[in-house]
Amino acid sequence: MHAAAWAGPVLRTGLLRRTAASPARACLCAVAARPAARHFSFNMFDLWPDLDALRKKRAQRLEDAAASRKANKGFASGLEHLVRPAKGAARTGSDTPLPQEAYRQWGGAGAGGSQPGDGSDPAQEPPPPPQRAFQLQATPELTLRCTELDINGNITVRAGEFQKSELCAQHGLQARDLRKIDSKFVNQMPAILVRKHAILVNLLHIRALIEADRIVLFDSIGAPSNYNQGTLIYELQERLRGGTRAPGASAADAESAQPFEFRALEAVLISVVTTLQSDEVVLVNLVQSLLAYLEESVDRSKLRELLQYSKRLSRFEQKVLNIRDAIEEVLEQDEDLARMYLTQKLRGQRRQTTDHEEVELMMETYLKQVEEIVNHVESVSSHVRTTEDVVNIILDSQRNSLLLLEIRLTILTVGLSSGTFLSGLFGMNLVSSLEAHPNAFAMVAGAAVATILALTVAGLRSMRKVLRKIT
Repeated sequence: MHAAAWAGPVLRTGLLRRTAASPARACLCAVAARPAARHFSFNMFDLWPDLDALRKKRAQRLEDAAASRKANKGFASGLEHLVRPAKGAARTGSDTPLPQEAYRQWGGAGAGGSQPGDGSDPAQEPPPPPQRAFQLQATPELTLRCTELDINGNITVRAGEFQKSELCAQHGLQARDLRKIDSKFVNQMPAILVRKHAILVNLLHIRALIEADRIVLFDSIGAPSNYNQGTLIYELQERLRGGTRAPGASAADAESAQPFEFRALEAVLISVVTTLQSDEVVLVNLVQSLLAYLEESVDRSKLRELLQYSKRLSRFEQKVLNIRDAIEEVLEQDEDLARMYLTQKLRGQRRQTTDHEEVELMMETYLKQVEEIVNHVESVSSHVRTTEDVVNIILDSQRNSLLLLEIRLTILTVGLSSGTFLSGLFGMNLVSSLEAHPNAFAMVAGAAVATILALTVAGLRSMRKVLRKIT
């Protein structure tokens, strides 16, 4: 009998378990199945009827054992998971074939089945196996919440959630550009990025996308701390509405007015500078009041507060320096400054790379304000460091005073120990010629006192000489 003739039935029946018991037979089955590979492909669905038959045999044996009292009912109920029929198996009264049946009919050409496209009757062809449809659900990591304002300062979208892919397609951005304005990514450096049709701003609490006719603020309304965002939206509305053409204005005045993107960017920079100034005032006042207190008296609790304020001041200084670096980076790139004229680009007007005086003056104005904050913070930080040095000097002097006191006590102890030594000599129970002397006690006591005074004075003079050499 040819190997291809019995390879298919062996794989379709339960004989696979018996042949797999012997390595030689398993290899023979694998070799024999190769010629019929183009007509048949093996799948686990082929073993499904054998598993059902095995479950039925187990159930029948358990019933027989329980009937003959060879096994109790509790033992049989504990094995129900082994005799329970498989899901979807042996469904009667349904015209739809099971997945394993459909697969067997599609791949059973070696057993006389037909395949699609071989010229057989299409009405007798079974339907294809069911396919699973996977639907990508919107997760919080793939969405961004934003508020959009139009050219007149009106809110068109309030706290709307959009897919990142939708935002990229709508505004012509790359996925990496959204990382700069996504608040889920922490420890991001401040940056102002200029793209083909938009300006991306990430400064402090502001994450905005500015275009020629709208501005999009991310995580603006509904955030846990949205006071600064609400103030920014109010300032944007006032500035954008104030920048529109007045009823009595001429066409020349309208042409000389700032474009929308510059008004929106200036409102963002104003909000950033205002926030920095308010934080600076609060922090500097606290630090200066603490420094004034430490000038009068050194307190341990105040020193701990000074340490905390010093750390806060260092973090604030680093934050302001990062914002200054972001603005300077834009000012150093002439191409980015020229590409910030989005309105002219939308109208099809070309602009030279060196023609960016308007936006450059605006950026330099706010750069100077940020530098003023940096200089003030640096001066306060220098005062803090100076105060820390003075406090350390005071503490060192107090420590030195304690050391001097300890040295004096040590010298006095040495003098007293010399007198104790003499008293110890005469306190021994030994016979000497001074027991009967009438003036022996006075002489010994005077010698002890003289020795103590001599050693103490000598030690103090030596200490003064050393102090004179140090100072």
